[in-house]
Amino acid sequence: ETLKAFDREVNEFVDYMFGPRDPRVRGWFLLDSYLPTFFLTGAYLLCIWLGNKFMKNRPPFSLRAHLIVYNLGITLLSFYMLIELILATWEGGYNLQCQNLHSAGEADIRVAKVLWWYYFSKVIEFMDTIFFVLRKKSSQITFLHVYHHATMFNIWWCVLNWIPCGQSFFGPTLNSFIHVLMYSYYGLSVIPSMRKYLWWKKYLTQAQLIQFLLTIVHTLSAAVKPCGFPFGCLMFQSSYMATLVVLFINFYIKTYRKAPSRTAVKETSLTTEIKNGFHKDYFAAANGLQNNKKAQ
Repeated sequence: ETLKAFDREVNEFVDYMFGPRDPRVRGWFLLDSYLPTFFLTGAYLLCIWLGNKFMKNRPPFSLRAHLIVYNLGITLLSFYMLIELILATWEGGYNLQCQNLHSAGEADIRVAKVLWWYYFSKVIEFMDTIFFVLRKKSSQITFLHVYHHATMFNIWWCVLNWIPCGQSFFGPTLNSFIHVLMYSYYGLSVIPSMRKYLWWKKYLTQAQLIQFLLTIVHTLSAAVKPCGFPFGCLMFQSSYMATLVVLFINFYIKTYRKAPSRTAVKETSLTTEIKNGFHKDYFAAANGLQNNKKAQ
């Protein structure tokens, strides 16, 4: 009874802050109450802390088979979301510049169902970090890494409850396309014989930066020429994406623009890995797959 009362109070507060929820998604898994999303995020952070303590004096796990299955699974899910979003928005005659929440009828519901999978995929992607912990890649669990994973899951709970379709479709469509390329890249990189063919990592990094910028431009376009999509949501999304752009550009410059030191010139250059668009300081290997050489 205490938990139910707490759950009711939390959701009443959330509703007071953001207003009435979209009735079309009521009853969908994990959406009616904020507590599951909150507790899953807390469990994610706790697993990082306890996992690093647990692994401190233990050898890293070998997870090659797990990584192949995981990356293949995320690739297929991302491909499904990409195709389904394209088909649903085409069916609904979505306006690329600005699309409201109610004019497309059943197509809006179809978009919302795909975006629910996009939201749910963010909790699946917590495994990115868990693989780092189990493979003792603690240096890769940076602020940017944890910030990105934890916030995206919570932000998309809000999106699904209040703006589950319309203008919300654009970012996930781009991101699903990028994830198809990136997770397939990482699935292939787990296979040693394939690594010599993976020459396109830098272009994936550039594509991720372009994705962020296009999402901001698309979001702000609806503010310039409104169509009924909530203005506050547009401003929040633009601000959040701007934080990723700033952090990403900083990492990109450090990776590709910084002049190599004399020591670095003498050593074999490291393979710069990319995961969700971040450079080697964010993901030095495929879900914790160790580079052949450590940076000096």
